[in-house]
Amino acid sequence: MNNAQLTIREKKLGLLIRDARIAERRTVKECADAISITPALFRAYEEGRRAPSLPELETFVYYLKVPIKQFWASETRSDAPAISDTVDTAQLIALRHRMIGALLRQERNKVNMSLRQIASKTGIASGRLNSYELGERPISLPELEVIVTALGSRIDTFFDKSGPVGQWLTNQDAMQKFTDLPVEMQDFVCQPVNRPYLELAMKLSVMSREKLRSVAEGLLDITL
Repeated sequence: MNNAQLTIREKKLGLLIRDARIAERRTVKECADAISITPALFRAYEEGRRAPSLPELETFVYYLKVPIKQFWASETRSDAPAISDTVDTAQLIALRHRMIGALLRQERNKVNMSLRQIASKTGIASGRLNSYELGERPISLPELEVIVTALGSRIDTFFDKSGPVGQWLTNQDAMQKFTDLPVEMQDFVCQPVNRPYLELAMKLSVMSREKLRSVAEGLLDITL
């Protein structure tokens, strides 16, 4: 890499650092303090006049809780479309109100309870409950929790599962479950060479007990 290439890389890295900081709504001083340098030096990093060391960058991304691979990406964080840029949120929320209303009616019918019975248990008028089920008015979260408790259901039954928000929530949940795994297990999952074992485990996980027993007996026959 010649001097011109180094300069270009420093400028690009500076832009990515500044973009990450702004995207996470942090000040120059906050980020400088996080990696134990002066604000003046951090500004030099952002302007591409200087470049951070890898340990400084690692500490920076740890502080912001952003992926380090972002600093080798062609797209900045601010270039990534926000949900409000790609989705009509008003329409999405209105649709979700109707879906929640339909789920409420489904859960109520499942336990064979009338609106009057739910009203008696929750203190919410039958007419109001009916308008909720029809999706005619939004349900406040506390009221929804009260109704869900009266139905003997769970609040996560009503979480978005298929829309853009639901997909994002599912991804966040999956990421959290992964980070909750022991470090050695995370490392095993991340190794491409271990993919066949993971795929085999997935296939085995959906087999019936009888089928698993048959497979185990077949393996014993082979090894004996």
